[in-house]
Amino acid sequence: MPPRLRTLIGAVLLIILVIAYPFLVLMFAAALLPGSSGFTQLVFYVVGGLIWVPPAAFIIWWMGRRRKRPTA
Repeated sequence: MPPRLRTLIGAVLLIILVIAYPFLVLMFAAALLPGSSGFTQLVFYVVGGLIWVPPAAFIIWWMGRRRKRPTA
């Protein structure tokens, strides 16, 4: 895959992740957290706020990967 196309696909995926992920976390919070303690909410939002990092890091790693050249 050409590097420019890989970068375009990765950028679109990152934008989708950054826009959609907070809404998903808020939907889960609205469904799971009503009536829970403040500590439980804190743990939920800390974990929820960090879970997006590995997928984003993988996308960035994938975007920067170089294509293997065949050896003659």
